[in-house]
Amino acid sequence: MRRAFYIGRFQPYHNGHHAVLTEIAKAADEIVIGVGSAQLSHELQNPFTAGERVLMITRSLRGLGVPVYVIPIEDLRRNSLWAAHVRSMTPPFQIVHSANPLVTRLFAEAGMAVHSDAMYERDRHSGTEIRRRMLEGEAWEPLVPTPVVEVLNEIDGVGRLRQIARSD
Repeated sequence: MRRAFYIGRFQPYHNGHHAVLTEIAKAADEIVIGVGSAQLSHELQNPFTAGERVLMITRSLRGLGVPVYVIPIEDLRRNSLWAAHVRSMTPPFQIVHSANPLVTRLFAEAGMAVHSDAMYERDRHSGTEIRRRMLEGEAWEPLVPTPVVEVLNEIDGVGRLRQIARSD
């Protein structure tokens, strides 16, 4: 059994995440996905709740072909303990997939096998770019899987982002 771990904030889940997870699924029997900064929502950088992000991910990965476990993980502001914190919140896994230098370093220092994945079209496929497009009224929908569009429409995600971006 080879269980892989992948973590992100997923604000929102997008085609870049989807491309990486599709590749991970080719080598893994199961995937554990950590929804990082789970305690944050209703902020410009983190507009969506952990539960909303879980919906985006699980609906987008229905046809992935391997079991997926999506686990919200709250931040722990002590980096030396972070990998142990993550492992205490998730099913056991054998390999960590990430392009984030801090994540790869912390898991490597904890003795875990780490694979640094290439980012998919990073200039377009980033939560920052997608949120910018939402705020500016530009097309963001092609950058996310269709189920994410559906979830964001269901929760009025664009309206929420625009409202919290206003000044008082």
